[in-house]
Amino acid sequence: MLNLSGKTRLYYIVGDPIAQVKSPAGMTAGLTERGADAIVVPAHVSRESLMAFFAGAKATLNVDGIIATVPHKFGAAGQCDELSERARFLGSANVVRRMGDGKWFGDQVDGLGFVQALRDTGFEPRGKRALLVGAGGAGSAIAQALLDAGVASLGICDQDAQRQGHLVERLASLGLGAVSAASSDPAGLDLVVNATPMGMRGGDPSPVLVESLTAGMIVGDVITEPAVSPLIAAARAAGCRTVTGLEMFACVARHMLDFYTD
Repeated sequence: MLNLSGKTRLYYIVGDPIAQVKSPAGMTAGLTERGADAIVVPAHVSRESLMAFFAGAKATLNVDGIIATVPHKFGAAGQCDELSERARFLGSANVVRRMGDGKWFGDQVDGLGFVQALRDTGFEPRGKRALLVGAGGAGSAIAQALLDAGVASLGICDQDAQRQGHLVERLASLGLGAVSAASSDPAGLDLVVNATPMGMRGGDPSPVLVESLTAGMIVGDVITEPAVSPLIAAARAAGCRTVTGLEMFACVARHMLDFYTD
């Protein structure tokens, strides 16, 4: 039971759309379990209004943090006074907090959560060959985390060729593994990840060629609604191990709670 009062601290989760997010209740419960008198509130904010939203949040002194979801992870980074090393490299942030001196600090923990979800299934990324579809905020964070985890090769596929090329170039500069532009065909690979919204709406095209999925692969998807995406359903039918968006977010949420309560 929430016991709201004037002492309750506020956190927002901001996105466009926002109705699909399931995290406000769980994050509120997690903060409460860690001893915080706080509540997480969803906020539907367009790209054009994000700067005004942050200005209002910063001026509201009992707002302690903001979680950014699609499409605001890059915009949120631009509203921070300071960024973690990985958030600065990626140019995106999905968690932002007010510090004691009033400045705002951002980090990007999507990739950490996804790699943890993989390991929770018994899959170790080191030395594996991976395909990631989607070069946006979540995709770029997952790509960096997979390279940090030691994948041997990483193919990046995105419908926006310019965004795809930019991410490939940036990741290759890390010198951690072979990074290249790739098609949506996962044939012969060990790990396939969808980091796009494809699959959220009926009639969406598949992010990858599901005909190339084979048993022995592990397939991950970042979308949380539906809970079992069309890609995950196809992967299971092919005998693949899977990581759903909900399983990923359960791991991401732990990193978010650490960020806000450490």
